[in-house]
Amino acid sequence: MTKPLLIEIGVEELPAIPFLNELPNIEAKWLELLEREGLGCEFEFYYTPRRLVLWHPAFALAQPTRYEEFFGAPLSAAYKEGEPTPVALGFAKKCGVEVGALGSTVRGDKEVLYVKKEIQGVSSKEILSRMVEAWLKSLNFGKSMRWGSLEESFIRPVRSLAMMLGDEHVVGEVFGVKSMYFTYPHRSVSYEPFAFDQAGDYFEKLVQGGVVLFQEERYESIVAQIKEIEAAWEIEVEKDAALLAEVVAITEHPKALLGSFDEKFLTLPPEVIITSMKENQRYFPVFKEGKLTNRFVVVSNAIAKTYDLIVSGNEKVLRARLEDALFFWENDLRNGLSSEGLKKIVYLEGLGSVYDKVEREQKVSAYLASRYKVRLMQERPDLDEHTLMALLERTVGLCKADLLSEMVYEFTELQGTMGYYYAIKTGQDASLALAFKEQYLPNSEESALPSTLFSAIVALSYKIDSLLALFSIGKIPTGTKDPFALRRAVGGIVKIALDQQIPFDISADFAALAVHYKAFDKKLLEAFIIERLYPFFDANPSIVKAVLESGERDIVKIARKVEALKAITAQSNFKEALSTFKRVANIVKDVDMTQTFEVNAQLFEHDQEVRLWEAFGTVMKADIQDEEAKLDALFGLKPSIDAFFDSVMVNAEDSAIRQNRQHLIGAIYQAFLSVADIKEISI
Repeated sequence: MTKPLLIEIGVEELPAIPFLNELPNIEAKWLELLEREGLGCEFEFYYTPRRLVLWHPAFALAQPTRYEEFFGAPLSAAYKEGEPTPVALGFAKKCGVEVGALGSTVRGDKEVLYVKKEIQGVSSKEILSRMVEAWLKSLNFGKSMRWGSLEESFIRPVRSLAMMLGDEHVVGEVFGVKSMYFTYPHRSVSYEPFAFDQAGDYFEKLVQGGVVLFQEERYESIVAQIKEIEAAWEIEVEKDAALLAEVVAITEHPKALLGSFDEKFLTLPPEVIITSMKENQRYFPVFKEGKLTNRFVVVSNAIAKTYDLIVSGNEKVLRARLEDALFFWENDLRNGLSSEGLKKIVYLEGLGSVYDKVEREQKVSAYLASRYKVRLMQERPDLDEHTLMALLERTVGLCKADLLSEMVYEFTELQGTMGYYYAIKTGQDASLALAFKEQYLPNSEESALPSTLFSAIVALSYKIDSLLALFSIGKIPTGTKDPFALRRAVGGIVKIALDQQIPFDISADFAALAVHYKAFDKKLLEAFIIERLYPFFDANPSIVKAVLESGERDIVKIARKVEALKAITAQSNFKEALSTFKRVANIVKDVDMTQTFEVNAQLFEHDQEVRLWEAFGTVMKADIQDEEAKLDALFGLKPSIDAFFDSVMVNAEDSAIRQNRQHLIGAIYQAFLSVADIKEISI
């Protein structure tokens, strides 16, 4: 038998970000508890900043009856001359039954002691309180707090508890709060609680109390109200998804309102205004024809006849914040860009200051510039080589200078961005300014990438130094821990190299740059990077491994070879061809593939040897540069190789002939190895 079950936990206002971080796990954790107690059923979870609600349309009134089986020792050990032995007595005690209640069953080829116990399910009302408290304690919001004299902690103090099973109030207690049959309306309506007689009654009375319980309904209401404002004022509101989620989480009765601020603040960089709005006040920025305007949208949680005071209050708060930002902006411009102060900022113990990091990045950037000099000069034909290299050195030397600014101290997420605006405002070179802005890219999975090679070199220098420096002092990520985001640094290097199509060899280039750092095992770094290459290629992992096992370490060449091999493996006859070439690989598995294979045609004894050698020679003389075409040509040797294997014994008795045949097969496989080690492929 079932009845509707309503559970409401009333809390003080929940902080949005920690709550939203745990939100994906909240329902799963309650479902796990339900199933563990044998009470699994459909339910819905609702939330507002002041309440967590679980609604079950049909909840079992009791746990189902279940059975437990116990198997014991063989009967031969349990009874002697018809009397129970200590073995039988111990088993009976373990099962909680009298010895006379012991049964037997056949298990395997022996008859053993056996007990089957019926366990009656407990009434749901008896365990609900325990389940709710266990669920709340399982939620991980990061930080939690204690209140009153309780030893337990939660994200915010629990102030009320209501549990209604049908029309019956369920007695219980959570965090010292006893369950009641009342809850609270919206604070704008009343501070007094209201009672409800049954679970269904709760929802109707909440609506009357000004509470929009369903989060989806609040979301849709906010979006609809913003669209109305856009239409009325002919503006565009940036409906940031993360900000919308926050606003939904902090409101019980959302009301979107349009406010404004003094146009003088538009002299600030747009990112400063937007960041101040979003981070500090949860306002939505407003645009017109693509440009930021002096308006904003605030979502109020109040219920009022008129909202003028609320709008003016929010305008006053924003004005104060923008006044501070304007002061920081003007002060930073007066101070100018300088990296000297970075000498006082410790980067990491064993790696000196941030200034020391910048100097290391300058060495990395100089190396990269020498590698990509031709393309770099093509990008800036207006500068001679000496001037361009000096500009790059100056750019890397100053790119962290905005860390010393008052604006970045206030808005740390604007580092790099502020350097860009300060550089533009003070008339610096456009490439320098843009590189300031793009130096940390990519900074997320969906992030943009540096838009020029000049910026890419600056961004690569930052990431490459981080990897080399931290590996040199043993700060290597382990397990899921990566406090210095070195995995992200690897991803950034790979993405930039592929986007810019620049040669970057993760073995040779890192080895060349490692001379500027304390000695460390560079193979560890190479393995760390290789392990993270697989997700960047849309191909079977064995294809990527085959290319990597060939020894290729240039990121762009790896990508090109993976694509070539992927195309070949997609051909309908590939599996048949693969079996032939895996046989080739097996023959030379113990042969040194780094040697130059000398083949003497005078030692051939069969026409099939001659034909295979001539066919292979034709492929090699063609000097094919395209990897896919080269693989296609090599796989085209299959008929000749099959004929060779059918007629020729590689392991001939004559050692010279045997070696000559091994060299012929080795040379063919060596040609494959210039692209991939095909024996690694499993399709």
